[in-house]
Amino acid sequence: MMSLENVHDLVVRGKAKLVPAAVQETLDEGVEASKILDTMISAMDVVGENFKNGTIFVPEMLIAAKAMKKGVEVLKPHLASGAAGALGKVIIGTVAGDLHDIGKNLVAMMIESAGFEVIDLGVDVPVEKFLAAYEENPGVKIVACSALLTTTMPALQETVTALNAAPWRKDVKVMVGGAPITQEFADKIGADAYTPDAASAAKKAKELVAA
Repeated sequence: MMSLENVHDLVVRGKAKLVPAAVQETLDEGVEASKILDTMISAMDVVGENFKNGTIFVPEMLIAAKAMKKGVEVLKPHLASGAAGALGKVIIGTVAGDLHDIGKNLVAMMIESAGFEVIDLGVDVPVEKFLAAYEENPGVKIVACSALLTTTMPALQETVTALNAAPWRKDVKVMVGGAPITQEFADKIGADAYTPDAASAAKKAKELVAA
């Protein structure tokens, strides 16, 4: 399928202006919307790998995620409702006292590109807000919390402790990340997963819901 390959290639190269027309053309050829979505998701997997290998950097990753988003907008009316978030819902936020959002936004974009529906709580999110977001969105699969400062690591610990005490804890996976966070710290506070960057966060999220 030339046109599917074209969509894949354009997303990998971050050609946000060209992706919508390419997606429309592929739809016009009778290719199923879900197949086009899968193609774009696999393109973002390539982007994630390229980022991990150091052949591209954060700006290119953002551009590719934006290109994917544009393609999904064209697909949305043609997809079975919820197909764009077929893997389930993820709550994401930066913990209380921390106003950093670039890393979190990148993780949110990559997780969304991987096929999840993302509920982004923003920055400086108190523990109660994480808990309330789950109550409002039962069926959430993953809660992802980020801390970008050593001074907000205790807030991250507090958040994970509260999540671990929640009655629905067995139904969700808790992911943590951010510059000062390590696997050791994640294990100590009782999180299910730690990832060092946005590409591995998206990959890990997929593994967690498949497990």
